Amino acid sequence: MYQISLIAAFIAGMVALFAPCCITYLLPAYFGNIFKEKKRIFTMTIIYSLGIMTIMLPVVLGMRLLTQLFFKFHDTTYIIGSVLMLVVAVFALLDIKLPMPRFATKRQAVDAPSTYILGIVSGITSSCCAPVLMGVLTLSAFSSTTMTALGVGIAYVAGMVAPLYLASVFIHKRNILQKPIFRQVVTKFRLGRREFIISVSNLIASAIFTLTGLIMGFLTFTGRLSMDQSDAGITNSIQNIAFYITDRIGNAWLLNLAFIIVSLYLLFKLKQILNEENQD
Repeated sequence: MYQISLIAAFIAGMVALFAPCCITYLLPAYFGNIFKEKKRIFTMTIIYSLGIMTIMLPVVLGMRLLTQLFFKFHDTTYIIGSVLMLVVAVFALLDIKLPMPRFATKRQAVDAPSTYILGIVSGITSSCCAPVLMGVLTLSAFSSTTMTALGVGIAYVAGMVAPLYLASVFIHKRNILQKPIFRQVVTKFRLGRREFIISVSNLIASAIFTLTGLIMGFLTFTGRLSMDQSDAGITNSIQNIAFYITDRIGNAWLLNLAFIIVSLYLLFKLKQILNEENQD
């Protein structure tokens, strides 16, 4: 059914997450969002990962134009990403949420637009990262059909975002962001008719976004985030791990089916967590 095992693609995706050019944006953007939202952490994680998949899956399916654009505008992408981080830092500090149609009560609302946009930018910056991009392109190239390439791509991206879901489950179960220290009000002020209340969690979120934006901008302008031969080792690690696991466990359709069944079961359990979160 697949030339590359789904399990191998999933684990390769987890390795890709920790590529320096990927983790420097994707992970800080996620944790900044956690402190910005305070509640509905799991809902936010879903929206964020959908933004990443929006970019990564077309690349997997062979949209060469996107691939060429990511390579051509590598530095520009990181500069735009750093500017976006600084803008979101201001929003996080003042607890400003982008407007969107409300199909739920205000109590259930999540700042979906900015979370989704950050997910998209995270997907673009990850695709601009040579190891992540070459890893997923290589794995999809070994798939015999478009559908099998899509399956490998979904498993790869699922591996990239799996640590984020583990973090969201841990934070939700421990109710970490609802502890008094994070909800403590640091200061408040009025601007026109609106009163802005700045809490500890707002400060943490803003600090994460600000530092990440400044560091990314600095590294980009100094050429330290460019795609060079130093990335080759990480690219080889991603590919070699995928091929090694496929060689070891084989590519039997039963194993891939078992992986899909386990994944569906985990999605069911995560849906239960989502329901618990929406009832809080």
